[in-house]
Amino acid sequence: MSSLRKSLRVIAVAAVSAALLAPGVPARAEPSPAELTRRIEKSSAQLERVVEAHNELREKIKANTADAARLQARIGPLEQQAEQSRADVGELAVTAYKTGNLSTAAALLRSEDSTALLDRISTIDHLTRQRQERIAAYTGDQRRLLAEKTRLDVTLEQQAAQAKQLTNVKTRIERDLAKLYEMRRQAYGRATEQPASRAGSARDAPAVAGSAGVAVRFAYGALGTPYRWGADGPDGYDCSGLTSAAWRAAGRSLPHNTRMQWGAVAHISRSELRPGDLVFYSSLGHVAIYVGSGQVIHAPTFGRNVEKRAVDLMTPYGYGRVR
Repeated sequence: MSSLRKSLRVIAVAAVSAALLAPGVPARAEPSPAELTRRIEKSSAQLERVVEAHNELREKIKANTADAARLQARIGPLEQQAEQSRADVGELAVTAYKTGNLSTAAALLRSEDSTALLDRISTIDHLTRQRQERIAAYTGDQRRLLAEKTRLDVTLEQQAAQAKQLTNVKTRIERDLAKLYEMRRQAYGRATEQPASRAGSARDAPAVAGSAGVAVRFAYGALGTPYRWGADGPDGYDCSGLTSAAWRAAGRSLPHNTRMQWGAVAHISRSELRPGDLVFYSSLGHVAIYVGSGQVIHAPTFGRNVEKRAVDLMTPYGYGRVR
């Protein structure tokens, strides 16, 4: 064997040995579009639950704000009553001073006939009872006033705590939303779904009578509108925002939260479904409006548009009728 061939063999053996002994550095393949789609769907479902928690907090803050306003409206009259009671007590004190501070003992020491004495004692008792009643009214008004103020303070403290929590939730949603949009951009070349070529129209809705028909026509008109978390129209909707907006158009009030909507509707069976009813999914994490023929209209998730799908787009949790 020539020296050249021997040298090449040594180099080859050394190269193979080095390859075998070198630490493995596996190539990192980019995730396929199917894998990215799976990740997006998983992240979307998780994020939608956060959105509904955000919506629930916002509904509670609205309720607390309304309670605080009602309490404040009641405190004003109570303050006036308390001031009036205070003035009444003061008036009695002035009267007693001007009349010599009448008392039962003083009346008994006066030398008058028994009839006059009894009349005076009766008058004194009447004034005493009147004074006690007014003092009791004053202190009662004061207690009511303080109780109302205490309730108002508690309500406002709860509202402040919920507002802080709402801010934290909002920050988390926005952070996760940015990651989700980047995943969509990698999978589809754009962060959001292509806008609908034609906006939905109420003219496409089936003929449904009454308020349910108004809600269904509204839902048809929202087709193609972008999903927007925490929104109830007209430029975007999340799932409970769409159903609450549809029924608001029909003159009914639904909270902007899936779980609260479930608590507000009459629960029905699937066989009872009719257009305008609500279909709930994902352990009350998602809601859609039934439009007939086995289909619902819903605001699906981030980066998507309001669409019409089969009622079994996912396993239903339950069905509800707006009362």
